[in-house]
Amino acid sequence: MSERRGRHKIFIGMAPGVGKTYRMLQEAKNLKKEGIDVVIGLLETHNRQETIVQAEGLEVIHRQSINQGNLTLTEMDTKAIIQRFPQLVLIDELAHTNIPGSLNQKRYQDVEEILIAGINVYSTLNIQHLESLNDLVAKITGVIVRERIPDRLLEEADEIVVIDVTAETLEQRLLDGKIYAPEKIQQSLQNFFQRKNLIALRELALREVANTVEEAEESLSSKQCYLIQERVLVCISTYPNSLRLLRRGARLANYMSVPLYVLFVENPDHFLTKTETLHIETCQQLCREFSGNFLRVKSYNVPTTIAEIAEQEKITQIVIGESQQSRWKQFFKGSFTQKLMKLIWKKQIDLHIIATE
Repeated sequence: MSERRGRHKIFIGMAPGVGKTYRMLQEAKNLKKEGIDVVIGLLETHNRQETIVQAEGLEVIHRQSINQGNLTLTEMDTKAIIQRFPQLVLIDELAHTNIPGSLNQKRYQDVEEILIAGINVYSTLNIQHLESLNDLVAKITGVIVRERIPDRLLEEADEIVVIDVTAETLEQRLLDGKIYAPEKIQQSLQNFFQRKNLIALRELALREVANTVEEAEESLSSKQCYLIQERVLVCISTYPNSLRLLRRGARLANYMSVPLYVLFVENPDHFLTKTETLHIETCQQLCREFSGNFLRVKSYNVPTTIAEIAEQEKITQIVIGESQQSRWKQFFKGSFTQKLMKLIWKKQIDLHIIATE
């Protein structure tokens, strides 16, 4: 077991088929020629012949078998990789969700264990699997991505390589049968692989990585100075749009490299239903994944409590959703947003009101 943490290099792209796995294998084989001990921990070729050929000559750590009822499924063997202790291990599809009964729920958690053991890791990722981009990707493509990783993995990576191709090139690869089987080609072109989707995802991938790299290059002193100046507070509720608000707030905090706070103000007289409790727990878990601070307080006066917490935590940016009040209630009692604005307008706090869907 090494005392130093392994280094993590991520090959990221806008969509399946851009060549992330191929490039990872290519670099690994060059390193092997230089005498580096390289193994494949998990490779998903999707029966792409170019990828299969590129993997030839590299040692493969066999997957572990896990029984699921009458089925026997396979998953990456993290313990075997650590026991083998190579200098570099290749692990495909970082956002993959492991099958029940695995050591960890997510593959990125396996990768973190391997890094802690002191083994260097090369991994692959598509931009749509980044947690904070979930709502934006769904808006662009109409597809809700279920497998996601925390943004911090990109921020903590030692190196990020963008595998960039044009939308036209990717379309041609699809038509040539280099990405999916022939029977899936037309369906893919009409759905996720529409040119407008690919163009938007490409721009998203390039912008996201550029932002991450710029942040990594900032000096520690200037970053600490920035942390003192700005803090983001996301105000959630039992409404479903809270997850969307949280992701938007996390992206805002991430862009500015500042602390994230998430606040849930609970009515003391309201007993949360099982669904509401699960929703708040999901928000709390998501907050942790964004390395945020989750605050839960009980109060009858939500706007006043938000203002007090904002002052207490030296918040400079507040993110809320559109008011759910009826027009009549707003007319007689004043809207929630108006009340909050009156409480914070002298405190130099910016208020971001996110539209609900």
